[in-house]
This record gives sequence, structure tokens and C-alpha cells, in this order.
Amino acid sequence: MAAWIDLEIRLQKDKTIDKDVQEQINRDREHWKNVLSRIIAVIKTLGKNNLAFRGKNEKIYQENNGNFLSLIEMISEFDPVMQEHIRRIKHDEIHSHYLGHRIQNELINLLTSEIKNKIIKKIIEAKYFSIILDCTPDTSHQEQMSFILQSVDISATPIKINEYFLEFLKVDNTSGKGLFEVIIDEIKNIGLDIDNLRGQGYDNGSNMKGKHQGVQKRLLDVNPRSFYTPCGCHNLNLLLCDMANSCTKAISFFGVVQRIYSLFSSSTKRWKVLKDSVPSLTLKSLSQTRWESRIESIKAIRFQTPKIRDALLKLVEISDDPKTKSEANSLVTYELENFEFLLGMTIWYDILFVVNSVSKSMQSKDMHIDVAIDQLKGLISFFNKYREEGFVTAMISAKEIAFEMNIESEFRKKRVISRKKFFDENVANEISKSLEESFRVDYFLYIVDKAIISLQNRFEQFEAYENIFGFLFSGKKLRSLNDGNLKTHCLNLEFFLKHNNQSDIDGLDLFSELKVLREIVQVEDNSLIDILNQIKRLDSFPNAYIAYRIMLTISVTVASAERSFSKLKLIKSYLRSTMSQERLNGLAILSIEKDLLGEIDYKKIISNFV
Repeated sequence: MAAWIDLEIRLQKDKTIDKDVQEQINRDREHWKNVLSRIIAVIKTLGKNNLAFRGKNEKIYQENNGNFLSLIEMISEFDPVMQEHIRRIKHDEIHSHYLGHRIQNELINLLTSEIKNKIIKKIIEAKYFSIILDCTPDTSHQEQMSFILQSVDISATPIKINEYFLEFLKVDNTSGKGLFEVIIDEIKNIGLDIDNLRGQGYDNGSNMKGKHQGVQKRLLDVNPRSFYTPCGCHNLNLLLCDMANSCTKAISFFGVVQRIYSLFSSSTKRWKVLKDSVPSLTLKSLSQTRWESRIESIKAIRFQTPKIRDALLKLVEISDDPKTKSEANSLVTYELENFEFLLGMTIWYDILFVVNSVSKSMQSKDMHIDVAIDQLKGLISFFNKYREEGFVTAMISAKEIAFEMNIESEFRKKRVISRKKFFDENVANEISKSLEESFRVDYFLYIVDKAIISLQNRFEQFEAYENIFGFLFSGKKLRSLNDGNLKTHCLNLEFFLKHNNQSDIDGLDLFSELKVLREIVQVEDNSLIDILNQIKRLDSFPNAYIAYRIMLTISVTVASAERSFSKLKLIKSYLRSTMSQERLNGLAILSIEKDLLGEIDYKKIISNFV
């Protein structure tokens, strides 16, 4: 009876042995929550900065134990929580210390799962999305396909256009059919509906853009509303390749540029001579895939031709290698001091500067269809104007360089090869062109015309977008249309957004909305995203809201995929080339989606462990 009374008193005062045990459990739980929060912070820091986790061993306070354990050691010097954790490990008080590579991988996977869930949630809320794909082999010689989704984040204020990296997909079959099957499976696995796909962006590979067996054709067969867009920047790079390979003189010119770089870069002593003579802009190598390589290569020579000539003459004086002497002397005598080379250099710099400016603009993350079309129209206008006036201005610039180098600003005469005339040939009909006119017609006009034709052929899809969505590009454009034309455009848009008797919009309702909207929304030169934000605030134009969202969902370039390959190279080259695909994707998401990583709530992740 006394024991029962004593128990009753202790229960009333909450001083039972269970209370003490529960307090100890709570203290341990809080300790492990604090430990895990610090471990997650370390993982997040290493992942964001593409740093290796492990070293040659996984023992605390030993040499070469990697960045992860080194950071844990550093934190324990100042933080009492980690100090206590390390003390327990040293004294063998705990067996599970959460510092091994398996826990690292598990935490990485949990973090990336939270990020992917957040991305999928945003895309499902937006409903419409586009896919951006590109492939490249990694350092382990496996084909990796970057899988990126673009959508309109309608939950943000103001509305934003976001591109989300989801993962690298290992591809064994790179045919159009093989890539198509991988894409369809991935879209289903992440829980998205293929019917909501409104855009697909790839490079110009035949397996991607093929009109009969390519990925874009197979997706269009499944969903005709998934508008295909060839990468604008990749097309501009191919445009330059078309121009550079269009005639013998153009090929020879870039060959000389590469010869100059190769001569200096193949020896540290020669490079030192170059740096002493040319202290500012340095020479660059040409590249077929790097979009800015050509302008960087020519810029250094264009503005430092006399100094580069001095560096070559210095090589002729000090070099003991006959081959180097001959090559340097040849470049000076027959190239840099040749007015034809200076004129070609000036022409190419003018062209490359404009093309590179447009390419950089199109690579920006906030690039929209309307701006891209305006940029391409401006580029075509530049080439048409440059065709008429560019040769004269290039001649003036080339003569200024020739004067600075103290050389004659005249074309060198070449030996005329005479051909035997047959008796029935009319010699009087032969018209001999001057050297300057020959250069203008056979070189200048040839590459400019090649650029204009290539632009028109490679950007046909953007013209199609203008025909479909162009009437929505600005408030000024809307107000310029009469009711008949506006109604025609709305019904045409409904047709393109219809599949299986279901359409995203009602053309007649859109027509009615736009008649009112063009009077209410006072937007002239603002971007499409500004118009969409105003429509969202008004909250009375559902069809217009959908039409603008779909238009802004369509991608313009695959620059984000190219940027993801830079992360792939860092991860595979500097961390561990033989890592699992799961860990690779986890580290890639931590590195690329840094903004979303900062929004993750760690309490849910920690609760799974404690």
C-alpha cells in the first residue's frame, strides 16, 4: 500500500523513472538533430561548389581523409555539438557516427529528392512545360543526356520563366527511337503528362531534329502541340561554320589564325616572347564547338597586329630552330604584311562581333520568343546593310592598320596563268576584274550572301512562331490589328493548340478577351512576361492567360544544357569518374539548382534519421 501511495505521489509530481528516461531520450534526439544539421550543411557546401567529398581514407583526424571530414574537424574546433560528437567517436561510445560515405550518399539522395519534388510540384502547378535535351560523352566514355524542363512559375510574384535541371540520363542507344523511348519513360517516371508538353529544344543533330525518324518528329506524332525549336545559338555557330567553310580564301584565313596561335603556344619560350610584345589581349585557339572561340581568336589579332608582327620578328631573330624561323618569317611576309589578309581580318571581325553579340543575348535565361525573333531580324538586316556598305568601311579600317604597320594598302599582284585560246573563243568578251573587285565579289559578297541564305534556312521555325504567336508579342501589335485580323489570328492559334478534339484555348473567347485587354493593358515595349503579370493581376482573361503562358514555355536555346555539361565535366573529372549514376545526378542537382537548395526544409530529412 505504501508503494502504491508513493507511486501515486510521484505520478502527480511527474517524477517517475520514465520521466528521467524520456528526458535523456529527448536530449539525445536533440543532439542528433544538431549533428545532422551540421553534416547536411557540409554536404550542401561541398555539393554547391563541386568539391570532392572523400579522400584516400575515411578516418577522422588522419591525413588525406578528404574535404568532408576535414570540414567536420574544423567545425569541431569551435562548435560544442560537434566537439561532443567527436568525443563520443574517439571513446567508442557510439557505433553509428553518420560520417561515412553511405550516409553521405543517403543524405545527398534525400536532398536531391526534395529538390526534384519541389520542381515537379512547380511544373504540375504551371501545367505546361518544355523539355531541353542535349547529349555528350563523359570522361568514362558513356553517353549522358542532360534532361531539363522549362516552365512558367505562376506561383512566384512576379511570374518567372524557369529552367530546371532534373538529371543526366545514361543513354545506350543514341538513335532517334532510342532517345525518344528514354524521354517518354522519364516523363512518365517523374509524374508528368506528355499531353502538357508544349515545347522541345535540341541541337541540330539528325537524331534529334530529323523530320522523319528524329526525336522531334516522334514527339510530334504523340503530341502535335509540342513545338520543336532548334537551338538558336547552335544555329548561329553553324552559320559561322558555313561562312568559314564557304570558300577557299575564308578557309585559308582561319588557317593562318590557327597557325599564329599554334606557333606561339607550342613552346613556353615562344609564349613568353608573345606576352612581352602583346601584354593585353592574348591569342586564342579556334574551336568548332565553343561558340565564342572565333571572335576571341580574331579580336587579339585585329587590335594588336603590329605587336604580333613584332613578336614574330623577334622569333626570327632569337630562334635556333630553322622551322620556327621559316614559319614566323612566312607569317609576317605573306600574311600579316599582306593587305588582303588585313582586309579579310577586318571583315571577319565586324561579322563575328555582331553574331557573337546576338548569340550571347540569346543565351540569357530570360530570353523569350519575341526578343529572339527581333534579334534574328536585326541580324538579317545587319547582313543586308553590311553587304551594301560594309566593304567600304572595312577598306578604311584595313588601310588604317596598314598605315600603322607602314605597309602598302594595295592588293599584291599575282602571276597570271595564261591559258591557250582555241580558235572559236571570243577573246574580246573576256572582262578582267581588278584585284579589289575580285576580292569584293569572290570573297566578301560570297561569305555575306552565304550568311543571309543560311540565316533564312536555319531560322524557319522562328518565322513559323511569329505567324502563330506574333499578334501577342506586344500591346502595340494587338492595337494595330482590326477585329477581322485579330479574330483570324485567335482561331489560328486555337487550331495549333488543339489535339484529339481538345484545345488549350477557345479562339472566339480569346478574341473577345483580347479586344478588351488591348484597351486595359497599357504595355507598349515591355516584355511578354510584363504583359503576363498584368493579366495575372487582372484575373479576368483565362484564355489570354493560357496563351501567354504557353508562348513563354517554349524554349529558344539549349544553352542551359551546355552549362550543365560544364558541371558534368567538373564532377566526373575532379571528383570520381567511376561514381554511380545516382550520386552523379545528386551532385549535379546540388550544384546547378542552388537556389532551390536554399529553400529546402531540413527538418523532414533529419526526422527520417532520428
